[in-house]
Amino acid sequence: MKIWVDADACPKTVKEILFRAADRLKIDVIFVANQWLNLPHSTFIRLIQVEQGADVADDKIVEYCESGDLVITADIPLAVRIVLKNALGLDPRGTIYDKDNIGQISDMRDFMDTLRTDGIQTGGPKNFTPRDGEKFANQLDKLIYQNKN
Repeated sequence: MKIWVDADACPKTVKEILFRAADRLKIDVIFVANQWLNLPHSTFIRLIQVEQGADVADDKIVEYCESGDLVITADIPLAVRIVLKNALGLDPRGTIYDKDNIGQISDMRDFMDTLRTDGIQTGGPKNFTPRDGEKFANQLDKLIYQNKN
């Protein structure tokens, strides 16, 4: 199992959790971003920097992730693509994306996008809270434990 991170919009708290998990669990964590990131020196942490452009990082993650890998992203279209490759997704707020729920999550995202396109204000995402970080860390540990056994 490798962990792929859609890193451009990933909250700092989540990155720090992933840094600790990489070394503690000796698991590869690959950050994919279109900008340079200051990452700690570790055998298990690396950066793939891609060119600027819509979905360039997403395309790279889809290209390289494999069945059984975990992708950290809040991007629902990316989550759909990686689940089709039999990988799992984990939102920075702790929501797991898998074959059982990705259809419903994607449908809701599309519905909300249609509302916004029609001029209906739906509000933006809530601020990232310490509770979100805790939920993410708990789900991350759970997914890694399940994959190692």
